[in-house]
Amino acid sequence: MKDMSKYPFELRTLTAEEGGGFLVSFPDFNECIADGETIEEAISEGQLALAAVIATLEAKGLPVPKPGSYGAYSGKFVQRLPKSLHARLQSRARLEGVSINTLAITYITEGLTRKAA
Repeated sequence: MKDMSKYPFELRTLTAEEGGGFLVSFPDFNECIADGETIEEAISEGQLALAAVIATLEAKGLPVPKPGSYGAYSGKFVQRLPKSLHARLQSRARLEGVSINTLAITYITEGLTRKAA
């Protein structure tokens, strides 16, 4: 059995429309979520859900993600853009001497960093 305390989790407040309380999710497991009326209850329920997911994977002989591995995320996603924005990004990438992917990653990273600060 894996040490579940090493798995990172994310906690967010649920809106009134979502039923209130708190939601806990585990980035290493795409479908593992739980909720509770209080933070403590959500975390406790999350640990139970995580234990069940890990036990199921082990019972089926499937790989259990390592803590912090972000599970099934490939590091790749497809994003459709308006043609005008695509052209602007491509032009800027050429100007900077980088690929459009490198430029987009830089912009995303800068935006996330600013938002976190």
